[in-house]
Amino acid sequence: MKKIEIFEPAMCCSTGVCGPSVDSELLRITNLMDSLKDNKEIKAFRYNLTSNPQVFVVNKTILNLLQSKGNEILPVTMVDGKVIKTGDYPTMSEFQAHCETLDEAESGSCCDTSEGCCVVDEEIGVEVESKTKGPCCGGNTGCC
Repeated sequence: MKKIEIFEPAMCCSTGVCGPSVDSELLRITNLMDSLKDNKEIKAFRYNLTSNPQVFVVNKTILNLLQSKGNEILPVTMVDGKVIKTGDYPTMSEFQAHCETLDEAESGSCCDTSEGCCVVDEEIGVEVESKTKGPCCGGNTGCC
């Protein structure tokens, strides 16, 4: 089983929808992490410096990076305890290079496929509400 951990800088929310403009990278990562919740081959965890400060202290690799490089090193992504990227979120191909089963997780939709309520915005790479296919999905998936 693979373990993905993302250590993020201090922020008020992880979705990227709070504030004056939407952060497409946070939406992409939120969508990906949500899609991994039920994956039996990958466990994904996302830690925010504001909400989970103790995790940053307990993980010696992260603590050492923060002490030597400062908060600018965040976000830091680890797979199975190894740092795979710092200072930015990994691309889908970078994730796939470390997690062979990620292809299946990414192809899953946050919406009930019978409703067809979400479509992928190719420009930002995340699911958004379709203006032509009906209402957006419910729940707290953050996709729409």
